[in-house]
Amino acid sequence: MAHDAIRISGARENNLRDVTVAFPRGALTVVVGVSGSGKSSLVFGTVAVESRRQLNETYPWFVRNRLPRDERPLADAMTGLSPAVVVDQRPVVGNARSTVGTMTDIAAVLRVLFSRCGTPSAGEATAYSFNDPRGMCAACDGLGQVRRADVDALVDRELTLDEGALRFAPFGVGGWQWQLYARSGLFDPDRRLADFTPEEWDLLLYGEGFKVSRKGGTHVREGNEYEGVVRRFERVYLRGGSGEGRDDLDAFTVRGTCEECGGARLNAAARASRVLGRTLPELYAMEAGDLVGVLREVSDPVGGPVAAQAVAGLERLVAVGLGHLALGREATTLSGGEAQRLKTVRHLGSSLTELTYVFDEPSVGLHPADVGRLMDLLLRLRDQGNTVLVVEHNREVIELADHVVELGPGAGADGGRVVFAGPPRELVAADTLTGRALRRADEDPAPVRTRVRAPREWLTVGKATRHNLRGMEVRVPVGVLTVVTGVAGSGKSSLVRGELCAVCPDAVVLDQSAIGASARSTPATYLGVMDGLRRLFARETGAAPGLFSFNSLGGCPQCGGRGRVTTDLAFLDPVTVRCEACGGRRYTQEALGRTVRGRSIADVLEMTAAEGAAFLSEAGGVPGARAALRALVDAGIGHLPLGRPLDTLSGGERQRLRLASALASGGRAGTYVLDEPTTGLHMTDVDALLVVLDGLVDAGATVVVVEHDLDVVRRADWVIDLGPGAGRHGGRVVYEGPPAGLLTADGSVTGRHLRRAVAAG
Repeated sequence: MAHDAIRISGARENNLRDVTVAFPRGALTVVVGVSGSGKSSLVFGTVAVESRRQLNETYPWFVRNRLPRDERPLADAMTGLSPAVVVDQRPVVGNARSTVGTMTDIAAVLRVLFSRCGTPSAGEATAYSFNDPRGMCAACDGLGQVRRADVDALVDRELTLDEGALRFAPFGVGGWQWQLYARSGLFDPDRRLADFTPEEWDLLLYGEGFKVSRKGGTHVREGNEYEGVVRRFERVYLRGGSGEGRDDLDAFTVRGTCEECGGARLNAAARASRVLGRTLPELYAMEAGDLVGVLREVSDPVGGPVAAQAVAGLERLVAVGLGHLALGREATTLSGGEAQRLKTVRHLGSSLTELTYVFDEPSVGLHPADVGRLMDLLLRLRDQGNTVLVVEHNREVIELADHVVELGPGAGADGGRVVFAGPPRELVAADTLTGRALRRADEDPAPVRTRVRAPREWLTVGKATRHNLRGMEVRVPVGVLTVVTGVAGSGKSSLVRGELCAVCPDAVVLDQSAIGASARSTPATYLGVMDGLRRLFARETGAAPGLFSFNSLGGCPQCGGRGRVTTDLAFLDPVTVRCEACGGRRYTQEALGRTVRGRSIADVLEMTAAEGAAFLSEAGGVPGARAALRALVDAGIGHLPLGRPLDTLSGGERQRLRLASALASGGRAGTYVLDEPTTGLHMTDVDALLVVLDGLVDAGATVVVVEHDLDVVRRADWVIDLGPGAGRHGGRVVYEGPPAGLLTADGSVTGRHLRRAVAAG
């Protein structure tokens, strides 16, 4: 009997409260709810994990032992599952050798094209690969860049050799390498390097080809091969890979384009080969949308079918709004939204059906103008006979769904329940947070701010040319809320993260990068409250501070202070259970027995920010804790327990924890740069975020936000809209001024969508 739905009974992962729910198969279901309500725990932690776990069980044991192993999610029963394809927002796994072309396999197709049609031919397809010795540039090993010693960082000309003029630690005073220079008789060790003659300077840095004696203590060692500081540094530490001093290499090196290949990564033979008069590096440098037209011109019987395959892949890139990307773009430079869509492209050409596609906020990083393309993609996957589950906050995506499930009613302990399940038209009438927010947006929309705050002064970014910026000059007001918007690829991050941060290097930057979350990290440790708590308990109980650390003396020996015990069953799935010795509380009985005002350290870590603040007030306080706990509340995550492991937080919760950390440590003034802070936020959470941002400005801060959310745009004091398009079609200022003026700005895509939003209200 065929299953008509994916059915989950009694799901209890993280904060889920015995959730029972059904997701119709062959349909598009959107899961909504405030940040921390349990959406990811249900869709990713339960459905996707169990699907993958059961699929892996079909493989032989020796194969399973080489696959990632998942624990069985906490649920009573799950039926109707199918193989799941997870498209999340995790950073692209790759390095400098991973590019858009290699990730999508379009680069591999182009290598085949050049191996068959390129003139003069360099050989087989591998001869055109910068990741293969037969095709890579030997000077840069196929990276397109070379790392060189930074002489000004490596040596201090104002010091003598005896005073430590060689700054790199392995060349430090007294070491045997330092002796080559200071005790070889070639140089006066008491003379400033600035006073060296040109010949001495060249000898110190680049000399080679002879032997010297070096004196160490009372011993003289003969026959040491001399090698200048720069030559030795680059040979031993850059090319040789010596582990000594490796952590400091970035401070003593600079990167530059490889002079041999000009950044093309390929050797001379591969660079010389042409198809239709163009080289492979030239094709890699073109935007995907432009490359489509070039490859369509390949019509000969041998290369035509190959080029057509590449065109199909490129058209999929364009279809998901990535036509501005070049195939040579390094994968590690992509934004979270770009990376997620790039991962999606891999599946568009698949002919597999009856799969379950699971998306984590696919609208992240998308301008309202691009959301339509995303919706077409989701419908295409559904119409191919697949089930599509989407965790999302975007209203347009919600309204597109066949079925909506809302979790709540709140976050954390107040969430984890199904509060609505049904078609989106019924959600608008539902008495839930999402339903009320949708009705409010229809009945009483937030107006475009007309009474804007006046700037105290202006920061000027002049002649910006980074990436696709077209030599623009932009003024950023000080002391107000500025929103930088524009379609994906228009140059927003290049302007703000690149040019503006260079002008204002002291700015507090809050982006979407990882926060170093682990099972041992908690909000209390991340915000620096834990040290004060340990000292408080030590002072009040007379015990050592280490007793109140689950990473030190106080950690339960059975679970190592984790609160959980994982048993590896070799070829079977690992099993994680709550530690019986400590009851999941992480601490030894001795630590749990020491209390302050009747509360153990574990009791305090189970408190929310508000509860923790009240306890500390009664207990005499902890320096800095009040500001940190207030920042948690201000950032909208006051519901989090202070001891909650950070690896269990949702993406929205982690983003706001970064904001809370900045608020707690940096005060309320200064300059704040936020990169899409609405990521992972429910509509009601966005309102709370705007209250925080307005509070920062009212306290004297300058806030610059890169954002697409129209609710944020309309409540700004100043808007900088870039475009008009993406890639080479962007990089210009389309509009700058108060948000009301954006409504009538000619050529502004953002203005057009803002007008629609205002008219819809």
